[in-house]
Amino acid sequence: MSLDSVTQNVDEAVSDFFEPIAKWLGDIVFYAVPVGGTDLPLIVAWLVVAGLVFTGWFGFVQVRKFRLALDVVRGKYDEKGSAGEVNHFQALTAAVSGTVGLGNIAGVAVAVSIGGPGATFWMILCGLLGMATKFVEVTLGVKYREVHADGTVSGGPMHYLPKGLAERFGSGGAKLGKVLAVLASIMVLFFGLFGGNLFQTNQSYAQVASTFGGEDGFLASSAGAVLFGLVVSALVGLVLLGGIRSIASVTSRLVPAMAGIYIVACLVVILSNVTHVPDAFQTILQGAFEADGVAGGVLGALIIGFQRAAFSNEAGLGSAPIAHSAVKTNHPASEGLVALLEPFIDTVVICTMTALTIVIANPASWGEARAGESIGGVTITSDAFETVLPWFPMVLTVAVLLFAFSTILTWGYYGLKAWSYLFGKSKASETVFKVVWSLFVVLGALMSLDSLISLADSALFLLSVFNIIGLYLLAPVVKRELGSFLEFVRARKAGEIGDDDQESVKTTV
Repeated sequence: MSLDSVTQNVDEAVSDFFEPIAKWLGDIVFYAVPVGGTDLPLIVAWLVVAGLVFTGWFGFVQVRKFRLALDVVRGKYDEKGSAGEVNHFQALTAAVSGTVGLGNIAGVAVAVSIGGPGATFWMILCGLLGMATKFVEVTLGVKYREVHADGTVSGGPMHYLPKGLAERFGSGGAKLGKVLAVLASIMVLFFGLFGGNLFQTNQSYAQVASTFGGEDGFLASSAGAVLFGLVVSALVGLVLLGGIRSIASVTSRLVPAMAGIYIVACLVVILSNVTHVPDAFQTILQGAFEADGVAGGVLGALIIGFQRAAFSNEAGLGSAPIAHSAVKTNHPASEGLVALLEPFIDTVVICTMTALTIVIANPASWGEARAGESIGGVTITSDAFETVLPWFPMVLTVAVLLFAFSTILTWGYYGLKAWSYLFGKSKASETVFKVVWSLFVVLGALMSLDSLISLADSALFLLSVFNIIGLYLLAPVVKRELGSFLEFVRARKAGEIGDDDQESVKTTV
């Protein structure tokens, strides 16, 4: 029996087993209600409402403290001797690498195809609201992180839910938090293996095989897929063995590189059509409040935009705090402010650049997709770039590889922390996980497992239900931490404390 037939049989058998489970859970997690002629997934509303609540609760912190966040990333308020493993910039790039991915390339194209150009406006708004949610969850992640004897750090919802709820509500909160922490770990682990690993490898392999040789090329064969999977698996394994320091070192170079390549390509298309830019913005604004031809009209465009942004930047899902918790700081809110830059980079900048490029270039495939044709999002984005850059598929392949590789690394770290919480932090336990993770990279190049990916998505967004409940209950803690850091900033500016002064300052909130 050939390798092709073996992989196809395994793929079909696994898909047949998981498909009914995926459909059942998906119907629950992504349950939608009819609103204004279109369907509103309640999970999207849950995430958006959280953004609205935290934006109001913290007085538009994403606007008022944006400049301070940039100063913190630059290291202006670093403290020598702080607990942690990586600096603010490395923690940010590690977390961004988990959110910036194929969704920014393909998902945005789908959004402006279904919701029209106006979906871009609502996508930006949702990204801005998500900045407040990200601030809250990351502050809690650092506040309740666990610093191990070897200097490594563990954080995330599996830590701040039980510790935070126990601190605020006693034994009852501790019991609830423990249950939520176990469920959160299972969901992070499940999505990490299948969505953050297998899917990323599969999609990047498909793009590489398509670019280099197509269906008749060596890479399109199972042998080529195995070779691709083994190479990526080896690279991932080498970086993952080094822990968050190694991951942060790689992502701090990869993320700016991949974002730079992609944004420069967008700017080339936009500047080549610079006379069309005003019309493009007018089309986006007009579509946001008129949305003719879109199912559900304005509300339909709004829902699609919010949905794409919420699914892209992961604000409220509890994943990013795992990476941010490793930061070197004595003030949890300092990293919360850094984290609010994440949805801005992911959604407000990169997703918007993609949408603007498509609207300006107006490729034929986009028109066909808006008319109801089934066309992949990557194809639409690639066609938009190809109107100016005929050789862009090569650049897109590089971008996809960088996006996928960095995502696999970051979710490998997330998955390891979830695994360690469930099965212990022994060297043997962690080695088992890293071997399994690397094997999944190879499997990702051989199999698609679409139903399993759908199941993983359901698990990830179900996590947001538990996570955001905890964020609401622990918001007063975040407010105190923000007050403490702002007082520290005031004292540092006034010269009352220096870089080496580790004494706490009085909290004014």
